[in-house]
Amino acid sequence: MTSKDVISIHDLAREEVLEILDLAMKVKKAPASYRAALPQQTLAMIFEKPSLRTRVSFEAGMTQLGGHAIYLGPSDVSMGKRESVADIGRTLSGMADGIMARTFSHQAIVDLARHATVPVINGLSDHLHPCQALADFLTVREVFGRCEGIRLAYVGDGNNVAHSLLYAGAKLGAHVSVATPPSHPPDPGVVERARKDAAATGARITIGSDVAQAVAG
Repeated sequence: MTSKDVISIHDLAREEVLEILDLAMKVKKAPASYRAALPQQTLAMIFEKPSLRTRVSFEAGMTQLGGHAIYLGPSDVSMGKRESVADIGRTLSGMADGIMARTFSHQAIVDLARHATVPVINGLSDHLHPCQALADFLTVREVFGRCEGIRLAYVGDGNNVAHSLLYAGAKLGAHVSVATPPSHPPDPGVVERARKDAAATGARITIGSDVAQAVAG
């Protein structure tokens, strides 16, 4: 994998997305083989908002891979307030081997990655939730044996999860149907970029507000 960060699935090559899923499946099937995959490695975890699944999954994952995770809550780090995002990125890069951030502002994660010299992972922003989408498509692959040609329906607000599912589906050749309330559609820019990616993989992107139509594929 040549990309330093995981900020948006759209920024990753199709081969990189497949590499992530391949490795995830290997680790899940034989976790004992990866207990020393990240020896003495430290992940700094920035949380601007409370979390159950994201915190536990990252913290447990680092421990199970032989590393260590440090939780930094709102009282520890104030992105762009007590310290600039640039200073936070540079400081943590000197003390940790990677950074995961769960923030309100997507731009804050983009800026953090720009100034950090270690890998930065988007644990959730107001615009994207790449780790959730990758986990969802890992499940799809486990159940169906592939992602190409699989029909996936999303029903709900056109939010960060919807955006990342569109990007992931487009990269992996899936057929993604999104049904949202007319007042809460997905970001048009995300839809446009996903459709461009889909053109190269045979994926299909459908956007609307008819739930029955989306679920029917």
